[in-house]
Amino acid sequence: MLSTALRSASLSSLPILSFKLKPPSSSSFSSLPILQQHHHPLWSGLQSWRDSSLNHNRFWGSSGPEPEPPTLHPIGPDEESSQLASLTSLAEMGAMVLSTTDPLMKSRLSHLAYSRWRREKLPIGVSKPPDRPARPSKPQLVSPKEIPAPKNSGLPLNAYMLHNLSHVELNAIDLAWDTVVRFSPYNEHLGDMFFADFARVANDESRHFAWCSQRLAELGFSYGDMPAHNLLWRECEKSSDDVVARLAVIPLVQEARGLDAGPRLVQKLIGFGDCKTSNLVAKIAEEEVAHVAVGVYWFVAVCQQMGRPPCPTFRDLLKEYNVEVKGPFNYSAREEAGLPQDWYDPSQGSTSNKEQLSKVHDRLARIISMEKENSNLNKEE
Repeated sequence: MLSTALRSASLSSLPILSFKLKPPSSSSFSSLPILQQHHHPLWSGLQSWRDSSLNHNRFWGSSGPEPEPPTLHPIGPDEESSQLASLTSLAEMGAMVLSTTDPLMKSRLSHLAYSRWRREKLPIGVSKPPDRPARPSKPQLVSPKEIPAPKNSGLPLNAYMLHNLSHVELNAIDLAWDTVVRFSPYNEHLGDMFFADFARVANDESRHFAWCSQRLAELGFSYGDMPAHNLLWRECEKSSDDVVARLAVIPLVQEARGLDAGPRLVQKLIGFGDCKTSNLVAKIAEEEVAHVAVGVYWFVAVCQQMGRPPCPTFRDLLKEYNVEVKGPFNYSAREEAGLPQDWYDPSQGSTSNKEQLSKVHDRLARIISMEKENSNLNKEE
């Protein structure tokens, strides 16, 4: 099985070598041409996203994102912020975020952690994540089949959709930080840029959750007002000991689903008459392209280090971990992020085969036609 060669068994050894990942330098993995040499399409904005300055626009104003008003937080550091300031590495701060129960505090600490790491140039460090991220008592976590329909949720449609999106964004914060913390012992092999990318993803997701929470409050609701499912974290647990599977399952499947769902949510919100929320969701969907692109970059990079072709490796991992990829797909957004259609759409392979067979048939038909013409000419002579 594929994961036998890929799986890392414990934090005390260096099992990442078991899947033949050559120990690269930070610069060798962070250099875009390493992928371009292999003709894999990359998101054109990836390097600009990496190089961009810290984004402090965590408030959704009348014209879109803007910095938070000073009145949103009390003057002076709180206990959690003081504790965060005592930590000395990115991995340690990520573990603290994962262990924070209150969703709004988790979102805020996520931004503070990433900002401090960037500002003070702290090391990646090494830490161990909790078995599961800390969660508040609400929302109640149920199976996906038990999530109430909009008409039975007690929330209007716009708040219902915002609540679901808030849940996705909160999980996304934890998923990104778990990737940073869980694989921090292998920094020597993955390189600093790997952790820098996923810490930035966590920061983005924390901003998205802040926007959703703010808008829910403006509508008279809050996160936890209706049940939610734990499917997102269950998918994460499947890949807790396998960095290649983590890249396949989280950015290339879960994050990519956000690219598919975003435009549909925007249209529903416009139809409902809530333009402010539709603009907010559209902005989140736009920023999710970077997160899928980061996943594609690192999945391909690791596959190259393993000497494996990315497309069949991705498909094999989905089969092994029983992860299903369902449409409808937003092909244009996925393509922009560098996620090829033949990786995730089974119909693409069969269509390609049909086209090849059609070309062969056309060639044979032309050959037969030419032979007939030659035969007729010979008879006339």
